[in-house]
Amino acid sequence: MNKIPNRQAICEVLMEKAAEDPDLVVLCSDSRGSASLTPFAQQYPKQFVETGIAEQNLVSISAGLAKCGKKPFAASPACFLTTRSYEQCKVDVCYSNTNVKLIGISGGVSYGALGMSHHSAQDIAAMSALPNMRVYLPSDRHQTRKLIEHLLQDQQPAYIRVGRNPVEDIYEENHVPFEMNKATVLQGGEDTDVVIIACGEMVRPAKLAGEMLSAQGTSCTVLDMYCVKPLDRKAVIRAARGAKLVVTVEEHAPYGGLGAMVAQVVSEACPTYVKELSLPDAPVITGTSQEVFDYYGLNAEGIVKTVQEALHGKG
Repeated sequence: MNKIPNRQAICEVLMEKAAEDPDLVVLCSDSRGSASLTPFAQQYPKQFVETGIAEQNLVSISAGLAKCGKKPFAASPACFLTTRSYEQCKVDVCYSNTNVKLIGISGGVSYGALGMSHHSAQDIAAMSALPNMRVYLPSDRHQTRKLIEHLLQDQQPAYIRVGRNPVEDIYEENHVPFEMNKATVLQGGEDTDVVIIACGEMVRPAKLAGEMLSAQGTSCTVLDMYCVKPLDRKAVIRAARGAKLVVTVEEHAPYGGLGAMVAQVVSEACPTYVKELSLPDAPVITGTSQEVFDYYGLNAEGIVKTVQEALHGKG
């Protein structure tokens, strides 16, 4: 069982690159421990900035450093980074189109027991609405590593949301099919009964659900849509064309997230029934992440049930 969370994979890549690039800078808002960035702060103190619990300053300082030629990666809990500092993200990062990479740690319901104040169930919608901002939700540590390596090579803003806990590997360390801003096909491809599109921690249950459906005789395509913005429209259309049902699965509120984006593409290009699986438009129950997922059917069994009901006209 994997014990390395995606946030730790981010730290490992940044430490490797910092050794050869003095312009790489990491910033935290009293979050180096929860972001797994303590080793970076210890090994590269001159390339580390601690702002304290001041998310607005975190983003603005990052933008200023970027304008000076630095390559800032700013990490803070997703629930605070995307709400308290939204104006700074909008103006200092996006409007100015600065090379700032924002890392939203403990995204979704990672802080499950702490309730709505610590949940980030609206961040995909909020950050995707900003011009020039890209939004990524990698599904496992290996894909996270690939994503960060690619983001280190460009100079555009990006928001990366990762969870708090380790997730089971989707890919193998030496075999990670990855193309920037392109969805990864985990199963099927075209002309299947059902298409399941998921992002972030929901990819694994989506993959398991696809395998269960195939074993039951329902052909299924599963897409890992780690790139929520820009959304891989071609992959969505290619998979949805000819399908009876498209199901989206996300650790997010029902408005403005992956489901809404996929539904927009499908309705325009290849009208097909789209069923969205998400967190509710309400304060989420408290509990561990898995308890929350199980309660709302955001697990393999819940996805299979949703597919079966929708195919038989009950969903």
